Amino acid sequence: MSTTLLEHAGPGRVRRQARLTTALIATVIFLTAIAPLATDMYVPAFPSVAVDLSATATQVQLTLTTFFVGMALGQLVGGPVSDQYGRRRLLIAAILAMTVASVVCAITPSIGVMMAARLVQGFSGGWAMVIGRAVIVDLARDAHLVRVLNVIAGVGGIAPIVGPLLGAAILQLSHWRVSFWTVAVLGVVMLAAVLLAVPESLPPERRHGGGLRAFAVAGQQVLAQRRYVGYVLVSGSAMGAIFAYVATSAFVLQSMNGMTPIGYSIDFAANAAGMTLAALVAARLAGRIATRTVILAGQVAALAAGVAMLAGALWFNTPLLLALVCFFTLMTAQGLIGPNGGALASAEVPQHPGTGSAMLGFVTWVAAGVIAPLTGLGGQDTAAPMALLMIACVALSMFGLLLARPAKAPGTAEDARPAVADSPLHG
Repeated sequence: MSTTLLEHAGPGRVRRQARLTTALIATVIFLTAIAPLATDMYVPAFPSVAVDLSATATQVQLTLTTFFVGMALGQLVGGPVSDQYGRRRLLIAAILAMTVASVVCAITPSIGVMMAARLVQGFSGGWAMVIGRAVIVDLARDAHLVRVLNVIAGVGGIAPIVGPLLGAAILQLSHWRVSFWTVAVLGVVMLAAVLLAVPESLPPERRHGGGLRAFAVAGQQVLAQRRYVGYVLVSGSAMGAIFAYVATSAFVLQSMNGMTPIGYSIDFAANAAGMTLAALVAARLAGRIATRTVILAGQVAALAAGVAMLAGALWFNTPLLLALVCFFTLMTAQGLIGPNGGALASAEVPQHPGTGSAMLGFVTWVAAGVIAPLTGLGGQDTAAPMALLMIACVALSMFGLLLARPAKAPGTAEDARPAVADSPLHG
């Protein structure tokens, strides 16, 4: 798969620009996979990290928060800055920073140092992800762009499944610090791939000087759209519910119910697979069932899972079977909510697609960062805070769907916009 773009460099001359190749697409898929890999690979080790670094469950979960805050900020500013200064050099710098931060995580002497390193790791990883997507937008157009983005989303969805399995294998054979050494090695491989396969896709004459100031103006216009804000709440709250699960499930299944790291990782992968499958089903339903109806079905299922989990936590000490069923239901339901909410949000601001995408990514990753430490407030021996947060996130998502209610009568073409399958951890 390749595309060659030709541009006139002057009278009678034509200059060959960057080409969209299979190697470039594979590299961008690699870039989008770094967030779930950097997170999911060490989630099974949360209990071990807490013991080795003399940290509480909340402190360990704060390493997720700092990572997600970094991801949110990196995606928010990376696109506008690269619009002004170009893609390739900034992408290389981001990967180098992420690799160094991964090494610091691997050798960290304390939980405080890990939090700071995870912030840098998240910021640089988010910066790399948003620039990678920008490169694709630079080089592809119309139907070709849609096909390429679908390939990236589909293949990138494998990372949340592979990540915990790889992390559990590392934990079984070695030490949790090896997970971060692995991410650092992947960073070096990623750097080599970028140097070999990713050209500068935004020549100087196509750059603009607006930078973050122009982004701020566009952001105000986007946030003035009521339905856009509603759908951002739908998608962002879904991300919050996901990371209530991500931050606490290791303690619930391993510390409270005695599941092994391998068993936990297999269950984590199964839940990620359920979410990915649900997103693909939602894409198939586009045009047949109103997208808002699909979102509502997912919200109802997620709310039921949260209520059942809360009842189990308060009165039955969170039995293993109940936890497994509730987690699978919650995660599968998110495949119906998050991608559809994001697709409808983007459809509301066609005049500012980049800004809309950046704002959506910022909100979803901030939601993940805020929720993660709150789930540990009750300690390692109760799932009640997590269940309450799951319920609160789903309720907020339902409010967002109500806020984004269409002005036209349900059943019109506006209410049945196609849903786009999207990656489940990187907004």
